[in-house]
Amino acid sequence: MFQATNSPFREDQVQWLNQLLPTLTDGQKIWLSGFLAAQLSASAQMATATLAPAAVQSAAPAPAVPAAPKEATVLFGSQTGNSHKLGKKLAGKLQDQGFEVALSSMIDFKPNTLKKVQNLFVIVSTHGEGDPPDNAISFHEFLLGKRAPRLEETSFSVLALGDTSYEFFCKTGKDFDQRLEELGAKRIAPRVDCDVDYEDAANQWLASVLSAVGQVPTGAQAVSGGAVQATPTATESAYSRSNPFPASVLENLNLNGRGSDRETRHLELSLEGSGLQYEAGDSLGVYPANHPKLVDDVIEAFGWNAEAPVPLPKNAGERPLKEALASVYEITVLTKPLLEQVAALAASSGLQELLAAGKEQQLKEYVKGRDLLDLAQDYNLKAIPAAKFVTLLRKIPARLYSISSSPKAYPDEVHLTIRKVEYESQGRVRYGVCSTYVSERVEPGQELPVFVQDNPNFKLPADGDVPVIMIGPGTGVAPFRAFLGEREETGATGKTWLFYGDQHFASDFLYQVEWQRWLKDGVLTRMDVAFSRDTDRKVYVQHRMLEHSKDLYEWLMQGAAVYVCGDEKKMAHDVQAALLTILKQEGGLGEEEAAAYLTQMQQDKRYQRDVY
Repeated sequence: MFQATNSPFREDQVQWLNQLLPTLTDGQKIWLSGFLAAQLSASAQMATATLAPAAVQSAAPAPAVPAAPKEATVLFGSQTGNSHKLGKKLAGKLQDQGFEVALSSMIDFKPNTLKKVQNLFVIVSTHGEGDPPDNAISFHEFLLGKRAPRLEETSFSVLALGDTSYEFFCKTGKDFDQRLEELGAKRIAPRVDCDVDYEDAANQWLASVLSAVGQVPTGAQAVSGGAVQATPTATESAYSRSNPFPASVLENLNLNGRGSDRETRHLELSLEGSGLQYEAGDSLGVYPANHPKLVDDVIEAFGWNAEAPVPLPKNAGERPLKEALASVYEITVLTKPLLEQVAALAASSGLQELLAAGKEQQLKEYVKGRDLLDLAQDYNLKAIPAAKFVTLLRKIPARLYSISSSPKAYPDEVHLTIRKVEYESQGRVRYGVCSTYVSERVEPGQELPVFVQDNPNFKLPADGDVPVIMIGPGTGVAPFRAFLGEREETGATGKTWLFYGDQHFASDFLYQVEWQRWLKDGVLTRMDVAFSRDTDRKVYVQHRMLEHSKDLYEWLMQGAAVYVCGDEKKMAHDVQAALLTILKQEGGLGEEEAAAYLTQMQQDKRYQRDVY
């Protein structure tokens, strides 16, 4: 604090400074000092203009004032890795503009440092029914809670990833965007909401952000912050989501035995020559084709000509209608935005009534489980030309599948475990697009367009001595086949415990021979199974966990990492409830203490989920 006795200021000036200085941020203080130094320098230069030449030569130059560092924090919340990838890209671009960048997963970010952030960029996906992804849950709760600080000195922008086929499209991103504004932060670039085909929209957001923060003067040095540069390296593959690799199919086998009412395909694909690399825990994106019967029925219902040329997305030329509907456009999912656009083209169809205010519940019930054929038949849409209608459709999104092979065990190959989806609804048979495609129409020797989807949120411990508990019923067991193959190849010595379940032991025990071999060789320490239809009482993996609660708790106390893969809507919730019960029952924890322990496990990367 200034004192009148030891400063050159008058008493009234001292009082004024003592009121002002505590309110200034570090950045404002640095700017002010630079401003005053510049003013002083300018005054000195003006004074020297009237001095004699000798006096001018003897005047010492004003010391240079270092510019305040430009800082940015990029936070990502991601279930499958897309937000992480985009975060790295933005961080690299900001570094190129001279920013000191902190790039962090939301779960690793310290919330008590939020108030110090100058420029905040949030990239986050929405999972399930409007929920934040696992690694964004704690930060989402903090920001929307009472402990969130005022952020008047923070500038921000949000990129939201989502899927328009879900009711709560991009809800998590919208939550962050609204809350940051409520806390006083200044939005420097508008939020952008991305559908599954997100690249173009994400690039537009990146451009708006980089434009908002401005350019660095020519010759300025890029600051080496904590971010990973997004520039491609020589070792990166040329193949990606937007440029998939045509992988040759080596094997396509049905894993279910005789008498099963299920069909689960084991696919082995060659990646030779692709340059694509993956790790155990990653996913593979597959671009499928629509069912031929559905394509034919849609064309007939709309009264279209199957051979008529129609435009492709992004001005990529034209194709015959039947070919475009088979392999380019999505026809199996209805969304509210699509229905709104169709209603605008077909004013007399009656769709406006379904979209009217107050009919939200009816609309929600209608779009769930229906497809383009239902829409054409229910609303008699034969008047819309095909070339105009297809421009309303989005591209077929890739389907992501947990990889079921270790790259160390199967170099230049990738394996998938895909269960065929087929059911009856609204009076006709419905097909899972990709699962039916690979089970019915893909043979060895054919090619599938694929790309690798990194999943940094589902990785084995770096220390091979750490015990591992894996919970994966049905096709959820896929990544654990990769995990055990990886641990076998690396010689990891930590204990492993697998919980697996399905309907029938005799016909639905996927990869049974491999589990038995790993049990014999010691790669798999312990396995507990639950076949729900083999007994009068339906038994699932969570029941087996509770039966062995004491042993499971002991493993947790030894530092075991827990992995869960499979259905998010029910199984994952039941498994989490079982873990909480075990912590309370065996550890004597209260409800809040058990929840806090599980949250800490997530933050320590000891509780990871790959759920869908």
